[in-house]
Amino acid sequence: MDDSLAKCFSEARLGNLTIRNRLIKAATFENMSPGGMPGDDLTAFHRRIGEGGIGMTTLAYCAAEADGRLHEDMLFMGESIRTEITALIKAVKATGTMISGQLSHCGDFTRNREFNGRIARGPSLGINKLGFANGLPIAGALSLRQIKQRVAVFARAAGFMKSVGFDAIELHCGHGYGISQFISPKTNRRRDQYGGSLINRMRFALEVIEAVRKEVGESFPLLAKFSMADGVSQGVDYDESPAIARLLAEGGVDCIVCSTGTSSMNPMVMIRGESILPGLLRNESNPAIRLAMRLMSRRMFQHYPYEDIYLFDHARRIREVVDCAVCYVGGVSGNDNLMTLMKAGFDFVQIGRGLLIDPDFASTAQSVPNYRNPCTHCNQCVPLIDIKGGIYCPLNPILKSSAREVRTLSDTLDESLSLSSDDRPGD
Repeated sequence: MDDSLAKCFSEARLGNLTIRNRLIKAATFENMSPGGMPGDDLTAFHRRIGEGGIGMTTLAYCAAEADGRLHEDMLFMGESIRTEITALIKAVKATGTMISGQLSHCGDFTRNREFNGRIARGPSLGINKLGFANGLPIAGALSLRQIKQRVAVFARAAGFMKSVGFDAIELHCGHGYGISQFISPKTNRRRDQYGGSLINRMRFALEVIEAVRKEVGESFPLLAKFSMADGVSQGVDYDESPAIARLLAEGGVDCIVCSTGTSSMNPMVMIRGESILPGLLRNESNPAIRLAMRLMSRRMFQHYPYEDIYLFDHARRIREVVDCAVCYVGGVSGNDNLMTLMKAGFDFVQIGRGLLIDPDFASTAQSVPNYRNPCTHCNQCVPLIDIKGGIYCPLNPILKSSAREVRTLSDTLDESLSLSSDDRPGD
């Protein structure tokens, strides 16, 4: 095996954690927690990924509080789910994989029908782009007191996540969500100590990191995913991202995940390939939201041709300026990509769509030198994050079934493989 591939499939340390290889399931929202409760489908989904040999899987969008959810079918980290989330984590870790939770907050961007406040709040007064058709059209600005309260909310949630058995926490500092809204000059128009200069715009993120670190301890693995560029004018750009990464590293995270784009303004720069708009329109029942998507289609759903490891050059700049671990994400399609990333000094690699079509990505790539993932980057999976039953790859006949059915199939295969030689049919 090539030395760089051997590195990819060797054990790696992250804080106090030993991971069996350097491949991580990226946090892609599963939509398998109806009513905000983790259940069998979500457990089976991540168990199947774990059985495929991944080093660590990531439970997507673990909201810091109930009002931090984009909608009511997302998890929030609190005592109401302790029994269920503890059981999920135990079942997933039984496969040999580690499990991280992506700690998030929607900030001023929500359509949660169970929202308890009067308005969603972020750094500045504005429009709640996701909530205008759901009775939450206005986004408010957090007061200084409310900022301190939200920092405390993140810390409390992180303590809960550690207590139920998560091996690591990935702070979501990108994609236009709550922390990212402070970092980006596009959404942060404050004139106090939390707005203006980069260090001021980073203040909230750094206070969250400090509070979370104090809560979970110095050795507990803490990752931070951020957007190297928002993909819109007046937003974070690639020239500013190395300075953002340095501040995150100096703030105390163990690993930086280098993503890009914003879910609400330019999602296609994040994923590349075929447009997700047709699928979103097909699956959206609200006429007002459908109309808004059509009106914003040219600006919001721009075309970015897919190419392998399309964020490589930008992420390599991050690798060059920080001392902590760096995780690459974006367009990893085979062993040639893994070799390139390992040779460039990346410590970990996140994979999203490739694991939906082939949950055995990790084990197959380790055993097949010229492995190439079958994902076509049609992006038909992406609009399914809002569909009942959860996300899957429409091109994979096995994973068209629910996660529970996939788990049943996996059990059947395991049982057949475990038959003794006397019980197996002859050649």
